[in-house]
Amino acid sequence: MTATDTQTNNDTMSHAASTTGEGRLAAKILVTVLLAMIGWGLSIATWGIPGLYIPALAMVPVMMGILLLISRG
Repeated sequence: MTATDTQTNNDTMSHAASTTGEGRLAAKILVTVLLAMIGWGLSIATWGIPGLYIPALAMVPVMMGILLLISRG
């Protein structure tokens, strides 16, 4: 591929907005993350420092499993 090939206007690729299914999935993921962060904040407000580090400590095995799943493909 040459420099002139990369500069041509190729209309075969469309950069359309995501479909509604993808948008809904993204919205569900964002709402789940938001609720988890709100819950974590409420635990900090309720129990103080233990409310900060105990949920993070509990997520260590979960994240280790996620990393193993990602690395295995």
